Amino acid sequence: MAHRGAGGTDGGQGSFLLGLIMMIGGGYLLLQSIIVRPAFGFGMTAFNAGGVPVTSGMILVVFMFGVGLIFYKRENYLGWILAVGSIIALIFGVIASTTLQFSRMSVFDLLVILVLLFGGAGLFLRSLLAK
Repeated sequence: MAHRGAGGTDGGQGSFLLGLIMMIGGGYLLLQSIIVRPAFGFGMTAFNAGGVPVTSGMILVVFMFGVGLIFYKRENYLGWILAVGSIIALIFGVIASTTLQFSRMSVFDLLVILVLLFGGAGLFLRSLLAK
C-alpha cells in the first residue's frame, strides 16, 4: 500500500504542517490584539425590552425577590423562575454590552497577522489536494 500524504492525498506533509503552524500563529496574534471592554454595571442599561431600558439594578431586585420566595418555600416555582431568569438576564446583559476593539498596532503588525492567517490557510488547504 502506497504511503499517503496529508488528508489521505498525495499533498505534502511539509505544507500541511507549515500552514497549520502559520494559521495557529496568526490566530493567536489576532486574538492577542483584540481588547474586550465590558460596559455593563450597576445603573447602566443592560438591554432594551420592548423599548424600555432594563438596568442591572432592576434585574437584581427581581433576583432578590426570587431568592426570598425560594427561602420562604423551596418548592415555589415562581421563585426559581425569577432567580434563574434574572441570572440569565445578567449574563445576557454582560455579553450584549461587551465591545471588541483592536489594540493599537501598526499596519505592518496587521499585515503580518493577515499573511500568517490566510497564507497558512492557503498552504494548509493546498496540502489536502491531490497533486
